[in-house]
Parts: sequence; structure tokens; C-alpha cells
Amino acid sequence: MKLRKSVKDLCEEADAQIETWDVVTAIAHHGRPDVLLVDIRDVRELWRDGGIPGALHAPRCMLEFWIDPESKYAKPIFQSGRRFVFFCAGGRRSALATKTVQDMGLGPVCHIRGGYRAWKDAGGPTVRIEPKAAADPQGSTSQSG
Repeated sequence: MKLRKSVKDLCEEADAQIETWDVVTAIAHHGRPDVLLVDIRDVRELWRDGGIPGALHAPRCMLEFWIDPESKYAKPIFQSGRRFVFFCAGGRRSALATKTVQDMGLGPVCHIRGGYRAWKDAGGPTVRIEPKAAADPQGSTSQSG
């Protein structure tokens, strides 16, 4: 089966239509009150690789629902008027996510070229993220994930 568009095609189209920050710019804006870094990686990636201090974890699978103020899953943070800087592990998922949320009307938005990998390679601050204990129906705790 031949797809009409490959992931590469979609990423190239997104990159042509969105703002992309290099990691130096992202690190320089880290911690500013008007900027929020948004980590769209899967929670298992956070547990395995760590994260950026102060970044909001918004899993890619829920992003549109968290952003849409009409959704029952809407998160008020996305109505704050801040600049949202999305990132994933390497920059491809965040390019697609940035294009999607931009199409939804969220702004200002951009993403980090090279993602978390580039952030770490450039010496940006990172933190270890531990799995959260979740209570099971019997009341004991177990590690989720």
C-alpha cells in the first residue's frame, strides 16, 4: 500500500507553516513567566529519560482535548495567553502537534528543533521524573506504566 503522504511529508509541511526555535533560543526563554514549555512525550519517555524543569506534560494523545475550551478535558492553562513551546524527543511529533494546535487557533505557539535530545545535548537543565504510585482497587499502591 502506498500512502498519499508519509510522516516525512507531513513533518516537512508542518515545518513550513510553523515557528521553530533552535535549542539555544528555547533555553534562553526557559523559566520566563510568559513562556510555557510543553512536553508531549509519552509518560514512559519522561520516566526513562527525564524532563525539563517547569515543563507541562501534555501527552500527545490528549493535546487537542486539553486545548479546546469546549472539551470536557480542557485545561485552563491553555487559555492563559502564554507562548507555548512544544517539544518531543526529537522534534517530529512536536512539529506535527504545533501545526495542529496552530490550526485550532492556539497561539502563540512554536516547537523546539531537535526536541528534548537537542535540549540535553546543549546542556539545558533536566530533572529526573519518577513514576507516580497509583492506588489499585484493593487500596494498595502499584507503579503505573
